[in-house]
Amino acid sequence: MKKVIVATLLSLTASAWAQTPAPVEVKDAWVRATVAQQKATGAFMQLTAQADTRVVQASSPIAGVVEIHEMAMDKDVMKMRAIPALALPAGKTVELKPGGYHVMLMDLKAAVKAGDVVPVTLVLEGKDGLRTSLEVKATARPLGNMAASPGANHGQHKP
Repeated sequence: MKKVIVATLLSLTASAWAQTPAPVEVKDAWVRATVAQQKATGAFMQLTAQADTRVVQASSPIAGVVEIHEMAMDKDVMKMRAIPALALPAGKTVELKPGGYHVMLMDLKAAVKAGDVVPVTLVLEGKDGLRTSLEVKATARPLGNMAASPGANHGQHKP
């Protein structure tokens, strides 16, 4: 009888877990392809959280260093800097894009070719301080306007 009760409880828990929507929806995840000697690139996507959440960390097996960055104008100069966390207000889409917020992949282990699928793990933190991981698969897009691309001038960047 105990086995039946335990099996039923596990089944109900698994069903509830499977029906729980993801805390953050990811759309249009991509990274910029690189050239052979390039050591950095950016990852971009749209993130929409169901509740106030923060992205507090990122990682990827293709990079030695992964940081959350923002680009902003400072006295007519575009500057890029690592930020400790990226706020995702409930119900609002936050776009990570060239020239704005992005995930910086540095110390690349190999070139990223157009069409490659790059795994990126985002660590999310809720208002309650609990952390969860979100696995993102970002498809590499061909080289384009490198002047607007994080990573274009980041080859020698070290944290």
